[in-house]
Amino acid sequence: MTNEFDDARLTTELAPAAALLRVLKLTSNLTRAAAELGIPQPTASRRLAALSARVGVPLTVPDGRGIRLTRVGRLLADASERAVDILNHGVRQVREEIDPDAGHVVLGFLHLLGRSLVPGLLRDFRLEHPRTRFSLVQGSRRDIVDDLAAGTIDLALVAPPPHDEDLGSVVLTEQELFVAVPTDHRLADRSSVRLAELADEVFVMLEPGYGLRQITDDLCAKAGFTPTVAFEGQESDTVRGLVAAGLGVALLPAFEPHPPPGVAEIRLDPPVTRKISLAWSADRPLSPAAAVFREFVHDRVRTQA
Repeated sequence: MTNEFDDARLTTELAPAAALLRVLKLTSNLTRAAAELGIPQPTASRRLAALSARVGVPLTVPDGRGIRLTRVGRLLADASERAVDILNHGVRQVREEIDPDAGHVVLGFLHLLGRSLVPGLLRDFRLEHPRTRFSLVQGSRRDIVDDLAAGTIDLALVAPPPHDEDLGSVVLTEQELFVAVPTDHRLADRSSVRLAELADEVFVMLEPGYGLRQITDDLCAKAGFTPTVAFEGQESDTVRGLVAAGLGVALLPAFEPHPPPGVAEIRLDPPVTRKISLAWSADRPLSPAAAVFREFVHDRVRTQA
């Protein structure tokens, strides 16, 4: 009968093979796994055989020209994958603690923010920190906030700001929203329009889960109507294209430097803006590089105040 002491010993013996099991899960080939880890194939075979003997059941079985993890092997491989990911995160933190300017930041943001805000922000930051590397993740507000909570991204630029208790945020800027209509629309020549005047219009919108969709639904509800939605998309450029084709109207930020062909932008009366914030997990410490980027954004906000 096993006990906690036996489990601890097995865990200690599993540690050197964790990386091997993790790569085997991905490759299903011992030769490729050994090459990926930079060790001789016989060494990988002996390591796997010793671990199987220690566990007491095979961890792999032949599968064509490769191998396949058994149920027990997959359980250990899944645990090894999580352990290696945690260790990689720790190594990253140590490296960035020594030299945060050479760190890596995973930044999530809404599609609409990729046209000017994000490129400008990263350009200015890299003038001061040229060795910082960024991975950029785009998606809907819902997806980005979920990724932030799960820890797969470090920081996120979203609108409207999140209200989750486990997320912190700071408002970076406000962005005015306009009514986008076809250039031959009855309202196209107006300088401004009240939202209630759009009650009978057909709307083109982003899908539920996008921040702009949430804002549009809320504004229409406050104006006393539920919008009729003809088309839903995942990209603002697609939404503008549908507007230009005469298929509906939409609430969107201004298209810089001027509206695309076929689209007129009309200011709302009263004007409507949305707050864009930088958000992070309040329950998980930021990596040094991500903390430096967050402080850069904080400084920008304080300068603009």
